[in-house]
Amino acid sequence: MHDPNALRDALVGLPEDIHGSPLLSADLAPVPAAKRVWTTYNYAALWISMAHCIPTYTLAGGLIASGMNWWQALLTIGLGNLIVLVPILLNAHPGTKYGIPFPVLARASFGTVGANLPAILRALVACGWFGINTYIGGEAIKTFIVTFWPDYATLGGGMVIAGLGLPSVLTFLLFWSMNVFIIYRGMNAVRVFENWAAPIVLVLAAALLWWVVDRANGVGPLFDQPSKFKDLGAFWPVFVPSLTAMVGFWATLSLNIPDFTRYGRGQREQMLGQTLGLPTTMLAFSAMAVVITSASQAVLPGASLSELWQPEFLLGQMTSSTPPKGLTAPLIDSALTRAVVAVVAVFGIVIATLSVNIAANVVSPANDFANLAPRKISFQTGGLITGLLGIACMPWKLMQDPATYLSGWLGGVSALLGPVAGVMIADYFLLRKTQLDVAELYRPEGRFAGVRPLALVALAVGLLPNLPGFAKGIHLRSGPPDVFDDLYVYAWFTGTLLAGAVYYLGGRGKVTANS
Repeated sequence: MHDPNALRDALVGLPEDIHGSPLLSADLAPVPAAKRVWTTYNYAALWISMAHCIPTYTLAGGLIASGMNWWQALLTIGLGNLIVLVPILLNAHPGTKYGIPFPVLARASFGTVGANLPAILRALVACGWFGINTYIGGEAIKTFIVTFWPDYATLGGGMVIAGLGLPSVLTFLLFWSMNVFIIYRGMNAVRVFENWAAPIVLVLAAALLWWVVDRANGVGPLFDQPSKFKDLGAFWPVFVPSLTAMVGFWATLSLNIPDFTRYGRGQREQMLGQTLGLPTTMLAFSAMAVVITSASQAVLPGASLSELWQPEFLLGQMTSSTPPKGLTAPLIDSALTRAVVAVVAVFGIVIATLSVNIAANVVSPANDFANLAPRKISFQTGGLITGLLGIACMPWKLMQDPATYLSGWLGGVSALLGPVAGVMIADYFLLRKTQLDVAELYRPEGRFAGVRPLALVALAVGLLPNLPGFAKGIHLRSGPPDVFDDLYVYAWFTGTLLAGAVYYLGGRGKVTANS
């Protein structure tokens, strides 16, 4: 339910003729200047807490497995995040200037009804990732419980619910409840949580780095591993799709970043905070992962490299009373110390997963679902819908076939959302010159009413060339490599540029600040 006091406060400064608009609610209204309190630190902390997650930790491992050496992997990660920072900062600008969220901003280019298309596409991707991260967090909690209560692993006597064992069901729902609780506290609770989550996760990761390097008496052999590519011709076919994947990692946030920057004190704060927080953290955390994994090769000689790239595996070996393969004694002799490490480790994984899940996978779809019926669906209700869909997608089954569902469906859809960014950037910067009539965005019969065909045409032009490659990625199309496969490698780049160009060329002289 909407708070009537919040709605009354949100109406201050808005024309009276839109006070009763069905497109307006307290959650979607422009944030008043007095409530725009996010600082440079808030934005840096937001990205630090989101970037310190298990998927980030494993990025370099995937690139090294593809044949890169350590510095080529880090170069690819760093460059990809510098590239995606550009659309993030561009789409962040109108959020800070006008205090409006992503689905409201999308009304300027797609129309008040048409904006629901990119909003729901973005929301559905987030629901899938929400479910997956919730499953990861739940399994971390389960591991922690089993450490102190081994019989918990067999609780229910083999009972299975929708393909998931009862112990996992209970911890999944527990972690799910944590996410929903924070969202129901509102965006200020999100800001506070991200503020303290960022330094905690950073300190815990640094502690793990120190321990494993000290135990290994050095950084290990991974830094001496040469690249498998002898020249640029051999490197390029692997580098380009890897770079696209790095861009796609945060491409969805480049759309809904106004959901956060609408609370910023000014452009300087959000731009500096995001620039300091995103590329530096992604590069630094990936570098930490390289060092930890390399040193772990010396600490755990019986483990495979693929196992060592999983932080939960390393932490599990540290807290186990059973000697790891290739060793004659546990890594940590004291049972009390192992218990303390287990508590700290699961706390770190839970906090890291919770912080990225809420910021990246709940805030946006909560606003996107609210945009469907602003007067009936609140931000909190939108968050609950996200959570329920995250359960409905049964993420434990998605994880059984990650090549199809993570890289294919969710990763592919994220890349295919590039055209939406292209349309929005061309509309706001190139055609409207950053000038928006905000009140018109809330008028059902105003200039932005209905659907804007030009945006849909531009979106289609950006999508179509990449759909055959996407279809092959999810096994809906088969056959030998062809030109569409080559094109799909550049999906985010081609989609963004094509859609933006078509929208700009079609809108010159027609789309302005007053149209």
